[in-house]
Amino acid sequence: MNTRQSHYRFLSAFVYVYFFAQAMSISLLATWLRSELKLTGTETGIVLGANFIAAMISQPIYGYVSDRIGMRKHILFTVSLLCSLCGLFLLYVYAPLLRTNIYLGAALGGLYLGITFYAGSYAIESYVDRVGRKYGFEYSRVRLWGSLGFASAAIFAGNIYNINPGINFFLASSAGVLMLVMLVVWRTRADEDPGEAAGRVQLNEALALMKDKHFWRFMVFILSVTNLYLVFDQQFQNYFRSLFPTPEEGTAMFSYLNSAQIFIEAGGLFLAPLLIKRIGAKNGLLLAGSIMLVRIAGSGLADGPLAISALKMLHSVELPILVVSVFRYIACHFDNRLASTVYMVGFSFGHSLGLSALSPLVGMSYDAIGFPHTYLLLAALGLVFWVISIWALEPTPAEFRPPAKTSKDAQPIGSAR
Repeated sequence: MNTRQSHYRFLSAFVYVYFFAQAMSISLLATWLRSELKLTGTETGIVLGANFIAAMISQPIYGYVSDRIGMRKHILFTVSLLCSLCGLFLLYVYAPLLRTNIYLGAALGGLYLGITFYAGSYAIESYVDRVGRKYGFEYSRVRLWGSLGFASAAIFAGNIYNINPGINFFLASSAGVLMLVMLVVWRTRADEDPGEAAGRVQLNEALALMKDKHFWRFMVFILSVTNLYLVFDQQFQNYFRSLFPTPEEGTAMFSYLNSAQIFIEAGGLFLAPLLIKRIGAKNGLLLAGSIMLVRIAGSGLADGPLAISALKMLHSVELPILVVSVFRYIACHFDNRLASTVYMVGFSFGHSLGLSALSPLVGMSYDAIGFPHTYLLLAALGLVFWVISIWALEPTPAEFRPPAKTSKDAQPIGSAR
């Protein structure tokens, strides 16, 4: 087996297992907080917001370290080790703290969940993109295995949750142990050519992004439109469950729906690069944003679980377009040596920044005016920023060709795309 195939297959399997762990640990987290720990919508919003504050703090660090260490496996080992502790932490540390002191529990839980499953997923995706560029395979073709892993867990996560949520959490721990074993077995060679080492990003170069107008125009879209769809998704499962005769039936049906949506999403990740090559990354971002707004507004107007389920399936269309467009946009407008930093700060940090502020506010809105009216407010706010993004985002050629190599052996970020 050649090196390209070896790396592609390993990363596909690793991403599959990681997203299986993510689904088992956090796909029903909002349900667990409200049904098992009896938190209100406002308290749930505070707890979820804390997750994103911790992720926000760790994401710039993840990005800078990723650009410094290249293809070495330090970050993958860190995330895998934290995954393996999931069951012990959530059941024996997090839950007791939330019952006795919600703010201390939210802070400590946010630190763990933020680093492991929120910032951690972006760090792994950035690593996959880096390896894909070096060895010539498409990021989205690996990421689709993550969707399949999440969907595989989601199929039965709801039924297992109805038996005992602790089983879900310890299955996530088992996946973390498997990830550690896989990393020990995987051999990547030295993975650091002299030319790559010489081209390592320096701290002052990473900090210079804060003065780059292209970076801040990109952040307008991330901080507004994409954040609104993420905060919408956070407690959607609680609204969905309320549409069924019993919470148990609603939880099981949500798992089936979530699984079906993510299986279709995997197919979208395979096809999305073809679409973005034709329309360009900027138009891809705007298209994904428009689908998000339709889904959010439609959920506020829809009547009954069937209509809500149909709108939920739109996520399988928007997400592939979004993630492929983000990487292509970064490839076109930023230095390839700063790719991880731009992705972790501009995209994932931008998400965490917005969500840490929005989660408590939206949680209070759910308690005050209900889910449907809150969804309509989110969609109206998102529409304003979507229109602004038409001018804020930089034009991107449909058939983007990356610039010449920036160092002796370094390969431009867009070369695999």
